[in-house]
Amino acid sequence: MSRQDTAAAADVPARVAVIGTGVIGNGWIVRALAAGCDVVAFDPAPGAEATTRAFVERVWDSVATMGLADTADPSRLRFAASASEAVENADLVQENVPERLEIKHRVLAELDAHAPEGVVIGSSTSGIKPSELQSACTRDPGRVIVAHPFNPVYLLPLVELVGGEHTAPVVTERARAQYAALGMRPLVVRREIEGHVADRLMEALWREALHLVNDGVATTEEIDAAVVYGAGLRWSLMGTFLTFHLAGGEGGMRHMLHQFGPALKLPWTKLEAPELTDELIEKVADGCEHQAAGRSVAELETRRDAFLTELLALTRKYWPEAEGLEGRI
Repeated sequence: MSRQDTAAAADVPARVAVIGTGVIGNGWIVRALAAGCDVVAFDPAPGAEATTRAFVERVWDSVATMGLADTADPSRLRFAASASEAVENADLVQENVPERLEIKHRVLAELDAHAPEGVVIGSSTSGIKPSELQSACTRDPGRVIVAHPFNPVYLLPLVELVGGEHTAPVVTERARAQYAALGMRPLVVRREIEGHVADRLMEALWREALHLVNDGVATTEEIDAAVVYGAGLRWSLMGTFLTFHLAGGEGGMRHMLHQFGPALKLPWTKLEAPELTDELIEKVADGCEHQAAGRSVAELETRRDAFLTELLALTRKYWPEAEGLEGRI
């Protein structure tokens, strides 16, 4: 099945420019190649091109399992000598530089100055608001938006799209259509907020997990098991709210809130993160290394990718109506 079964072929960007080729940037490159796009990348780091091409080769079988466009071909990737060259004739620009505002401002200003008129510039920022990103751009700041994906980008389809104070609805809609054509599931966030939506949810769980390790309640392995074999299995299909809707029995969410709602006032959780002392850092790092059991990160990624391809297929099987919810999920 093609990644573009639910997207109009006309919305597929012919050429995608990817600026910054770390973990997320490389994920976007694979995602765009799998959708049949030409990809032009730029990263000033020594050896960036060789690293990216090796990465594409390593994960291509995983994306092939998910489905490729007829014109998908890793050879359609080339590297440019500069960011300005990379965005020439681009139909979509994806920026993935480090999460530091001064770097984002410098790079986005250059991209805005050189990208073709009207082309959307998406930033993979996990927490910066789009209006802050737009403030450094003088040519067309409204086309600079948040386009925040999740790792691995070439498999996980969610992308949070957030417009800033200069963004017109037509820009957001253009972005939604283009990312959907890349096989993504765009979530258009209603208003800008630090951390957007998904990261705010994950951060809350992450902070609580750190407290549990810090307080000696559970190890990293035990906490991960609690997620994997408990809530995580349900969340992969129904998410938080529908899961609790079922917890209310025939009365649904209304009954659940009346019965269990008062527990929300109990001091079960801690909203502030614990101090990252050397002791806590060692506990967390040692725990993760124990869980890895000598496996390299590459080995763990291969296992993860194989699992995710099968899990995504199951999600589509048991939640087929969600295929038409791009922009409304």
